[in-house]
Amino acid sequence: MSAIILVVLGLGGMALGYIFYSRFIAEKIFQLDDSRPTPAHEFEDGVDFVPTNKYVLWGHHFTSVAGAAPIVGPAIAVIWGWLPAFLWVTIGTIFFAGMHDFGAIWASVRNKARSVGSLTGDVVGKRARSVFMIVIFLVLLMVNAVFGVVIAGLLIKNPGAVIPVWGAIVVALVIGQLIYRAKASLVLVSVVGVAVLYALIYVGPQVPISLPEKIMGLSASASWIILLFAYAAIASLLPVWMLLQPRDYINGLQLFVGLGLLYGAVLIANPAVVAPAINSNVPVGTPSMIPLLFVTIACGAISGFHGLVASGTTSKQLNKESDARFVGYFGAVGEGALALAAIVAATAGFATLADWEAVYSAFGQGGVGAFVTGGATILSAGLGFNAEIAATLLTVMAALFAGTTMDTGLRLQRYIFQEWGEIYNIGWLGKPLPATLLAVISCLILAFGAGGADGSGGLLIWPLFGTTNQLLAGLTLLVIAVMLVRRRVTATYVIVPLAFLLLMTLAALLIQLRGFYLKQDWFLFGLDLVVLVAAILVTLECVSALRTEKRKLVQS
Repeated sequence: MSAIILVVLGLGGMALGYIFYSRFIAEKIFQLDDSRPTPAHEFEDGVDFVPTNKYVLWGHHFTSVAGAAPIVGPAIAVIWGWLPAFLWVTIGTIFFAGMHDFGAIWASVRNKARSVGSLTGDVVGKRARSVFMIVIFLVLLMVNAVFGVVIAGLLIKNPGAVIPVWGAIVVALVIGQLIYRAKASLVLVSVVGVAVLYALIYVGPQVPISLPEKIMGLSASASWIILLFAYAAIASLLPVWMLLQPRDYINGLQLFVGLGLLYGAVLIANPAVVAPAINSNVPVGTPSMIPLLFVTIACGAISGFHGLVASGTTSKQLNKESDARFVGYFGAVGEGALALAAIVAATAGFATLADWEAVYSAFGQGGVGAFVTGGATILSAGLGFNAEIAATLLTVMAALFAGTTMDTGLRLQRYIFQEWGEIYNIGWLGKPLPATLLAVISCLILAFGAGGADGSGGLLIWPLFGTTNQLLAGLTLLVIAVMLVRRRVTATYVIVPLAFLLLMTLAALLIQLRGFYLKQDWFLFGLDLVVLVAAILVTLECVSALRTEKRKLVQS
């Protein structure tokens, strides 16, 4: 089958979702009102609360939520066949992720830009808030620790990506000054910034950079991880306009150009999808597609991490309420487009079915490697790209997505510590510097304490990311549903996706629990049990809150 069919159907469906469904949500469900001052204006401080142009804010939101996960998840899940992955990404983007991301921004903006975890205390109850914030902390810990390993691995495997990945930071700092200090034209700055970033991608392979195998006894991977966390700590303390916003914005433009090139190459080369629609010959040991598909592909269909970004940083920068539709829903569409590109690269970027099966010889195979290899093949065939340049382009895309997510993730982790300081009246914990240090230390303890000298400890608990992340998405939808019921607005469009998601996630947690027990992996078994109990407790609290609100409506 032609890959063009997947591209046209997938992107066409997402575009229609934005044009029609997101407008319905904005007008009938969330009832956006531009006359209401947003927290960005109400609490403007020039650091975290900054009213922002919706295109710049979209760039921040999109690149913050679109880490390596929308590449890794779909590129692994195609082991069950391209059709289930394609349907979940397309339908999930339109009816799940769009509502979730849009709704999290709306809920936070209507409550002084508080995070969804903190907001749970008022909407549901203090017990639910305490458990919810633990789940949030675990998700952030996993994301930050693992993405540090992922980026380090990409930089080691492709030294030509080092200059463009780190050069993007310098470009972002300059752009921040030009936009906010010099008041330069956004269009001009955007064009020049993207041109410079692509020039760096061309220069990178000409000047590859590799760290020594050992630096003060640390491996190259460990050294990169420490450097990445040092950078992320500094970035999380700087005003958002100085680095976070411009870095995310210009990266978002560059990455969309990259997606445009990849999709353009598909249209020209018209590669055939060699993978089966439904794979009836899965490798031994591959888990059941249902429910595991719905947690293997999280980012790109729906992801709880998006709610943390939406309510943690994005809501603090929203200029007016109507911008939430473009930033939130269209941000989800952008990530859906990336996930679709990963599916195409991982199924149509191979010459034969035998070549594809050689890569997908076991569950968990594929991932970023299949995306880069398959995508580079398509770029070379369609646009005549040099193979090394094509691979560098896609490697940089993956690394920049992961890097911008890590930037935002550490800032969000800092917010969690600060909110704990406010909740439990610990004065010093509410300050940015100690909260940031604790965020970095907790990540490094996981990375090096559990993983040893190479810093790969984040990978130890990564098998639980999918279920924990989807649990968080379901709980975020529950909070939104309670808010809508309180406002006497129909919550059906939220309750249907959250019921499906919670059912799949709880089933996946139980399956994983059994797997960890059989493997006698008692650490992951215990952690899975904690997440499962937390899921049940918060779900019961939220259901109770929904029933209470419905009784109030009936009585009134």
